[in-house]
Amino acid sequence: MERINNTLKKLAASNSFQQRYEKMKKEILENQDVRDFISKHRDQVTSDMVNESLMKLYEYISQSKQCRDCPSLQECKNMMQGYDPHLVIRGNTIDIEYHRCPRKVVHDERSSSQKLIKSLYVPKDILQASFSTLELDSKSRLEAVRLAKNFVENYAAEERMKGFYFYGKFGVGKSYILGAIANELAENKVASMIVYVPEFFREIKQSLGDNSLNEKLDAVKTAPVLMLDDIGAETMSSWGRDEILGTILQYRMLENLPTFFTSNFNFDELTHHLTYTQRGEEEKLKAARIMERIKYLAKPVHIDGRNRRE
Repeated sequence: MERINNTLKKLAASNSFQQRYEKMKKEILENQDVRDFISKHRDQVTSDMVNESLMKLYEYISQSKQCRDCPSLQECKNMMQGYDPHLVIRGNTIDIEYHRCPRKVVHDERSSSQKLIKSLYVPKDILQASFSTLELDSKSRLEAVRLAKNFVENYAAEERMKGFYFYGKFGVGKSYILGAIANELAENKVASMIVYVPEFFREIKQSLGDNSLNEKLDAVKTAPVLMLDDIGAETMSSWGRDEILGTILQYRMLENLPTFFTSNFNFDELTHHLTYTQRGEEEKLKAARIMERIKYLAKPVHIDGRNRRE
């Protein structure tokens, strides 16, 4: 044991070790994140604390913060994938806590929603959509993509941002644009939710029997960015229109949460669809209330072009 201690003392005293130590210390103290932390806690942090915590500080600067140096969640460079380090003071030392990184938060929220709401299922090609792969083969598609990109680039959670109501005939790529928006937002660490409306209404109806309705409804209502895909294709009932769709849209309107829609119907055609229930009841006033909320939340954007499903 004595021999080992003597060896360690000699190693610590050697020039090469001292040089590496000083180089590491210099790198740590020149790191902007470390400097900001020390400055913020200058009344607590002492030179001795820094010297005693050098290994923790080196662990900290060696990792990515806020996903800055990670291309994706799957390629996370950190010791714990999906978690980034945060410096904290514990007693007389500086320590590290690991919190979920922004991409991990988005991933977990999406996974949680998918487990809760089956109608969140989206075809694989939509999940892989990006602005770079969108075909710009018509003037209206070019404009729709321009508006979508502008939304993503200017998104700010604290500001009121209007979504878009993309409408047009079957197969022109409306849902694909939603997928591109969702994926680009995810790259910017913003969570979104795409809900296939016809399946969602069927699922919500079934939820009456297992007491999960409120939980599912709350998940959709509160999504940071919500995308209601293929509205108008569902079988409409008074209950679904007023208690489900109306509740979701009312909440999002009051909270100014961005909401997107796709539909085969323009506003006039959707109004007609919402007016007549599956029982044949005509309820113009109630349909008008829903349309008022949709118009508040989203700007209509027509998309034409060839049918990409043929």
